[in-house]
Amino acid sequence: MICPNCSTSLKRTERTGQVCSHCDRRFALDPRLHGTGMHDVRIRRCADSLTDDGRLKVTVTQLWYRSRTHSSSWPAKKARGVHRGISWLVALSVCAGLLALAARTGGAPAFWCGVGAVLVLVVPKLVPYERARPAGSRISPSEYGFRGLMTREWTSTYGGLPPGVVDDAGPAPRGTAKRPDRPRAVILCTDHAVATFLEANGIPRRLRVVLLEADPDHAHEEFGDLGDLGDLADLPGGLPVVVVRDASALGVMLAPLLRIARPDRTVVDTGPPVSEVRSRRGAVHRFSPAPAVDAEALRAVAGLSEEDAAWLAAGFWSPVAAVPPALLLTVVKKAVARAVAAASAPSGPAPEHGFLTWPDAPAMKGTSTA
Repeated sequence: MICPNCSTSLKRTERTGQVCSHCDRRFALDPRLHGTGMHDVRIRRCADSLTDDGRLKVTVTQLWYRSRTHSSSWPAKKARGVHRGISWLVALSVCAGLLALAARTGGAPAFWCGVGAVLVLVVPKLVPYERARPAGSRISPSEYGFRGLMTREWTSTYGGLPPGVVDDAGPAPRGTAKRPDRPRAVILCTDHAVATFLEANGIPRRLRVVLLEADPDHAHEEFGDLGDLGDLADLPGGLPVVVVRDASALGVMLAPLLRIARPDRTVVDTGPPVSEVRSRRGAVHRFSPAPAVDAEALRAVAGLSEEDAAWLAAGFWSPVAAVPPALLLTVVKKAVARAVAAASAPSGPAPEHGFLTWPDAPAMKGTSTA
C-alpha cells in the first residue's frame, strides 16, 4: 500500500503497527487488517470526490456507499433436485437388497448383484441437488464496520473525520434546526443520512424550506393521520412538500398517499426511479424483510410497472443516500423550485415530478449487483 504521508510504497513488513517505516508517521487503515480497499489514500480520494474538493459536506453513510468495494443482491431460490438424505436412504436400501440377493444366489447372479450394489452407492453423488437460498444482499465492508473504522481508527489518527465528512449518527435534524421565518416549502426526508446532509449544507436556510424527517412506515397508517407527518399541520397549509425518499416499497408509496391525505398541498416526489436503479449496473441494491405492501398496491397507488412492483414487494430497495451528493443536491434544489412554482400557479391538479436524472457514472470495479 501507499503511505498517505510520504507516498512510499510499503510492504507488509514496512508498516507494522500502522506506522510507516520510512517516515515514522502513523496512518489509520491497513487493507491487510481492515479489508480490501480500506486504506487512507483511497478513502481520502473517495471523500474528495463526494465533497467536490471541499465544496460540500457529506455524511459517513454517504462515504460508506462511495467507499464500498463490493455490493451484491440475489433473489430467493427454491431447492432443486433430490435431497441428499433421501438419495442416500434409497441407495442404501437398494444396496442392502442387492447384497441380500447375492448372498442367497451365488455364481454369476451373485457377482452382478454385488456390482449393482457398488454402482448404486455412486448414484447419490451423481444426482444434482441445489439447496434453497433466501433472498439477500451484501455490502463490503459492512456499514457497522466502516463506521467503526472512521470513528475509531481514523479519528484517533487524524483527530477527526476526513475534511467535509460529518457524522450522521446523531439526532434527527427535526426539532434542532431553526425554521426560516417565511418558509416557501417543506422537504420531507425519510433517510436520516440525507436529512443530515441537507442540514449540513444549509439547505433549509438557503432555500427557505422546513426540513422534516419521517419514517416511511407512517405512510401506511390511516390516510387521514400519517403518524409523525402530522407535523405538517403546524405549518401554513399552502406550503408545497418535496419528498426525498429511498427507492423502496414504503418510499414510493409516500408521495401518492400524502397527496390523498393532504389534498391542499402540492407534493413533488424526488425519489430515484425504481426502473433505473433496479436494472442499473453498479447501483446499490439492498434487501430487507418483505415490506407490508404487496405488488398490486404498488402498481395501483404508485403506478409502478409489474417488474418494478414485484422487485420492491420482494424486499429489494435502493437507498437515496447512495446517490452522488452533488447530483442529489441539484435535484432537491430543482424540485423545491418546481414545487414552489406549482403551488403558486392557478388552481388545478398539481403536476407530479419524479427524480430528474440518474447519475451516468460507470460501475465501481469489483461491484456486483447480480
